[in-house]
Amino acid sequence: MNEQTAQNGQIDQIKNIEGAIEAILYAAGYPVKYTKIAEVLGLDLRNTKTLIEHMAKDFNSEKSKRGINLLVFDETCQFCTKEQYAPYIREALGIKRGGNLSASSMEVLAIVAYNQPLTRTFVDQVRGVDSSYAMNSLIDKGLIEACGRLDAPGRPMLYVTTEKFLRVFGLQSLSELPATETLLPPKEDIPMVTEEDGADMTDTESGTVSEQEAIDADA
Repeated sequence: MNEQTAQNGQIDQIKNIEGAIEAILYAAGYPVKYTKIAEVLGLDLRNTKTLIEHMAKDFNSEKSKRGINLLVFDETCQFCTKEQYAPYIREALGIKRGGNLSASSMEVLAIVAYNQPLTRTFVDQVRGVDSSYAMNSLIDKGLIEACGRLDAPGRPMLYVTTEKFLRVFGLQSLSELPATETLLPPKEDIPMVTEEDGADMTDTESGTVSEQEAIDADA
Protein backbone atom coordinates (compact mmCIF):
# COMPACT_ATOMS: atom_id res chain seq x y z
CA MET A 1 0.00 0.00 0.00
CA ASN A 2 2.82 2.35 0.92
CA GLU A 3 4.62 1.52 -2.36
CA GLN A 4 1.47 2.32 -4.37
CA THR A 5 1.01 5.58 -2.48
CA ALA A 6 4.60 6.55 -3.16
CA GLN A 7 4.19 5.74 -6.86
CA ASN A 8 1.02 7.81 -7.10
CA GLY A 9 2.79 10.68 -5.38
CA GLN A 10 5.64 10.51 -7.89
CA ILE A 11 3.19 10.58 -10.81
CA ASP A 12 1.42 13.59 -9.32
CA GLN A 13 4.77 15.35 -8.92
CA ILE A 14 5.66 14.74 -12.57
CA LYS A 15 2.25 15.98 -13.69
CA ASN A 16 2.70 19.14 -11.62
CA ILE A 17 6.10 19.73 -13.21
CA GLU A 18 4.65 19.20 -16.70
CA GLY A 19 1.89 21.65 -15.86
CA ALA A 20 4.44 24.22 -14.75
CA ILE A 21 6.39 23.76 -18.00
CA GLU A 22 3.19 24.19 -20.04
CA ALA A 23 2.39 27.38 -18.14
CA ILE A 24 5.87 28.79 -18.68
CA LEU A 25 5.89 28.10 -22.42
CA TYR A 26 2.32 29.37 -22.87
CA ALA A 27 3.04 32.61 -21.03
CA ALA A 28 6.36 33.16 -22.82
CA GLY A 29 5.17 32.88 -26.42
CA TYR A 30 8.80 32.61 -27.55
CA PRO A 31 11.55 29.96 -27.26
CA VAL A 32 12.62 29.31 -23.66
CA LYS A 33 15.97 27.78 -22.77
CA TYR A 34 16.05 24.41 -21.01
CA THR A 35 18.59 25.88 -18.59
CA LYS A 36 16.08 28.51 -17.45
CA ILE A 37 13.26 25.97 -17.03
CA ALA A 38 15.57 23.64 -15.10
CA GLU A 39 16.67 26.52 -12.86
CA VAL A 40 13.11 27.62 -12.12
CA LEU A 41 11.87 24.09 -11.38
CA GLY A 42 14.94 23.01 -9.41
CA LEU A 43 15.75 20.15 -11.80
CA ASP A 44 18.96 19.11 -13.51
CA LEU A 45 19.27 20.00 -17.18
CA ARG A 46 19.31 16.43 -18.51
CA ASN A 47 16.09 15.39 -16.76
CA THR A 48 14.39 18.64 -17.77
CA LYS A 49 15.16 18.12 -21.44
CA THR A 50 14.15 14.45 -21.28
CA LEU A 51 10.82 15.36 -19.69
CA ILE A 52 10.11 18.05 -22.30
CA GLU A 53 10.98 15.67 -25.15
CA HIS A 54 8.51 13.17 -23.65
CA MET A 55 5.86 15.89 -23.47
CA ALA A 56 6.55 16.81 -27.10
CA LYS A 57 5.76 13.27 -28.25
CA ASP A 58 2.36 13.55 -26.61
CA PHE A 59 1.62 17.04 -27.96
CA ASN A 60 2.86 16.30 -31.48
CA SER A 61 1.34 12.85 -31.91
CA GLU A 62 -0.94 12.43 -34.93
CA LYS A 63 -3.54 11.03 -32.55
CA SER A 64 -3.43 14.13 -30.38
CA LYS A 65 -6.42 16.46 -30.69
CA ARG A 66 -4.54 19.38 -29.15
CA GLY A 67 -4.34 22.58 -31.16
CA ILE A 68 -0.68 23.16 -30.43
CA ASN A 69 2.68 21.50 -31.01
CA LEU A 70 5.64 21.54 -28.65
CA LEU A 71 8.73 22.39 -30.67
CA VAL A 72 11.99 20.99 -29.28
CA PHE A 73 15.35 22.42 -30.34
CA ASP A 74 18.92 21.88 -29.18
CA GLU A 75 18.83 24.54 -26.45
CA THR A 76 15.23 25.80 -26.36
CA CYS A 77 11.60 24.74 -26.70
CA GLN A 78 8.40 26.57 -27.65
CA PHE A 79 4.68 26.14 -28.20
CA CYS A 80 3.21 26.81 -31.64
CA THR A 81 -0.20 26.28 -33.20
CA LYS A 82 -0.80 23.38 -35.56
CA GLU A 83 -0.87 24.21 -39.24
CA GLN A 84 -4.34 22.78 -39.89
CA TYR A 85 -5.88 25.36 -37.56
CA ALA A 86 -4.28 28.35 -39.29
CA PRO A 87 -7.49 29.35 -41.19
CA TYR A 88 -9.47 29.51 -37.93
CA ILE A 89 -6.73 31.54 -36.23
CA ARG A 90 -6.51 34.03 -39.11
CA GLU A 91 -10.27 34.52 -39.19
CA ALA A 92 -10.66 34.81 -35.42
CA LEU A 93 -7.77 37.26 -35.00
CA GLY A 94 -8.20 39.14 -38.26
CA ILE A 95 -4.80 38.11 -39.55
CA LYS A 96 -4.30 38.72 -43.25
CA ARG A 97 -2.33 36.39 -45.45
CA GLY A 98 1.08 37.60 -46.53
CA GLY A 99 4.67 37.61 -45.52
CA ASN A 100 5.61 34.90 -47.99
CA LEU A 101 9.19 34.93 -49.22
CA SER A 102 9.90 35.87 -52.80
CA ALA A 103 11.56 33.41 -55.17
CA SER A 104 14.88 35.25 -54.86
CA SER A 105 14.75 35.19 -51.05
CA MET A 106 13.93 31.47 -51.01
CA GLU A 107 16.84 30.83 -53.35
CA VAL A 108 19.26 32.77 -51.15
CA LEU A 109 17.91 31.10 -48.00
CA ALA A 110 18.47 27.65 -49.50
CA ILE A 111 22.05 28.54 -50.45
CA VAL A 112 22.76 29.76 -46.91
CA ALA A 113 21.07 26.77 -45.26
CA TYR A 114 23.07 24.18 -47.20
CA ASN A 115 26.43 25.98 -47.28
CA GLN A 116 26.70 27.94 -44.04
CA PRO A 117 28.71 29.70 -42.83
CA LEU A 118 29.23 31.70 -46.01
CA THR A 119 29.81 35.22 -47.28
CA ARG A 120 27.49 37.39 -49.33
CA THR A 121 30.00 37.20 -52.17
CA PHE A 122 29.65 33.42 -52.22
CA VAL A 123 25.88 33.77 -52.58
CA ASP A 124 26.34 36.27 -55.42
CA GLN A 125 28.71 33.90 -57.23
CA VAL A 126 26.32 30.97 -56.95
CA ARG A 127 23.31 32.96 -58.15
CA GLY A 128 25.15 35.04 -60.74
CA VAL A 129 23.40 38.24 -59.58
CA ASP A 130 23.73 40.69 -56.73
CA SER A 131 21.89 39.33 -53.68
CA SER A 132 22.11 42.32 -51.33
CA TYR A 133 18.37 43.00 -51.23
CA ALA A 134 17.38 39.39 -50.59
CA MET A 135 20.09 38.95 -47.94
CA ASN A 136 19.01 42.10 -46.10
CA SER A 137 15.37 41.02 -46.30
CA LEU A 138 16.21 37.65 -44.73
CA ILE A 139 18.20 39.38 -41.99
CA ASP A 140 15.27 41.72 -41.27
CA LYS A 141 12.95 38.71 -41.03
CA GLY A 142 15.34 37.03 -38.59
CA LEU A 143 15.93 34.00 -40.81
CA ILE A 144 19.68 34.55 -41.25
CA GLU A 145 22.26 36.40 -39.16
CA ALA A 146 25.92 37.31 -39.03
CA CYS A 147 28.06 34.88 -37.04
CA GLY A 148 31.57 36.24 -37.50
CA ARG A 149 34.05 37.20 -40.17
CA LEU A 150 36.09 35.22 -42.66
CA ASP A 151 39.78 35.27 -41.77
CA ALA A 152 40.79 36.59 -45.17
CA PRO A 153 41.66 39.98 -46.74
CA GLY A 154 38.80 42.38 -46.17
CA ARG A 155 37.38 40.08 -43.45
CA PRO A 156 33.97 39.69 -45.10
CA MET A 157 30.97 38.89 -42.93
CA LEU A 158 29.86 35.28 -42.52
CA TYR A 159 26.16 34.34 -42.38
CA VAL A 160 24.20 31.41 -40.98
CA THR A 161 20.55 30.51 -40.54
CA THR A 162 18.88 31.26 -37.21
CA GLU A 163 16.76 29.31 -34.75
CA LYS A 164 13.76 31.16 -36.17
CA PHE A 165 14.58 29.56 -39.53
CA LEU A 166 14.24 26.13 -37.90
CA ARG A 167 10.91 27.08 -36.30
CA VAL A 168 9.46 28.53 -39.51
CA PHE A 169 10.31 25.42 -41.50
CA GLY A 170 9.39 22.94 -38.77
CA LEU A 171 12.91 21.62 -38.18
CA GLN A 172 14.56 20.69 -34.91
CA SER A 173 18.09 20.96 -36.32
CA LEU A 174 19.90 21.51 -39.61
CA SER A 175 20.47 17.76 -39.84
CA GLU A 176 16.78 17.44 -40.75
CA LEU A 177 17.19 19.45 -43.95
CA PRO A 178 16.14 17.37 -46.97
CA ALA A 179 19.03 15.63 -48.68
CA THR A 180 20.21 17.35 -51.83
CA GLU A 181 22.87 16.70 -54.41
CA THR A 182 25.83 19.03 -54.12
CA LEU A 183 25.82 21.19 -57.24
CA LEU A 184 28.12 23.84 -55.82
CA PRO A 185 31.93 23.85 -55.82
CA PRO A 186 33.38 22.39 -52.59
CA LYS A 187 34.17 24.91 -49.87
CA GLU A 188 37.33 24.88 -47.81
CA ASP A 189 37.06 24.95 -44.03
CA ILE A 190 36.47 28.55 -43.04
CA PRO A 191 38.46 30.00 -40.10
CA MET A 192 36.17 32.42 -38.29
CA VAL A 193 36.66 35.45 -36.12
CA THR A 194 33.63 35.74 -33.84
CA GLU A 195 32.18 38.56 -31.79
CA GLU A 196 33.89 37.08 -28.73
CA ASP A 197 37.23 37.66 -30.46
CA GLY A 198 36.45 41.38 -30.55
CA ALA A 199 35.60 41.56 -34.26
CA ASP A 200 33.66 44.53 -35.53
CA MET A 201 30.35 43.06 -36.73
CA THR A 202 29.54 45.92 -39.10
CA ASP A 203 29.18 44.58 -42.64
CA THR A 204 31.63 46.18 -45.05
CA GLU A 205 30.70 44.14 -48.11
CA SER A 206 29.56 46.41 -50.89
CA GLY A 207 26.76 45.73 -53.32
CA THR A 208 23.88 47.48 -54.99
CA VAL A 209 20.40 46.20 -55.55
CA SER A 210 20.16 44.84 -59.06
CA GLU A 211 17.16 45.47 -61.26
CA GLN A 212 16.24 41.79 -61.09
CA GLU A 213 16.40 41.82 -57.28
CA ALA A 214 14.14 44.85 -57.17
CA ILE A 215 11.62 43.03 -59.34
CA ASP A 216 11.78 39.88 -57.20
CA ALA A 217 11.85 41.77 -53.90
CA ASP A 218 9.57 40.87 -51.06
CA ALA A 219 6.29 42.73 -50.93
